[in-house]
Amino acid sequence: MTIDEIRTGIDHFDDELLRIFNQRAALALKIGEIKKCSGLPVYDPEREKNIFRRMKADNPGPLDGQAIVRLFERVIDESRRLERIMTSKEE
Repeated sequence: MTIDEIRTGIDHFDDELLRIFNQRAALALKIGEIKKCSGLPVYDPEREKNIFRRMKADNPGPLDGQAIVRLFERVIDESRRLERIMTSKEE
């Protein structure tokens, strides 16, 4: 394979990641609505620990466990930020 062919493959996965990240964020917003109506906090440390544990256990590599945790920390941080924005706008 050439560099350009490999980059085309990467572009394809980037497009798919973008779609998946936005779908995940939409679901997080729904959870934020439920949490707000139920009076639950946005931050759920136990849920996050479980996500990190599950992702590390299911990770086939080549990224190591710590890299996976860092990636998911960022994704979860952005989801939490969206939940906070949503709950503050509706108040």
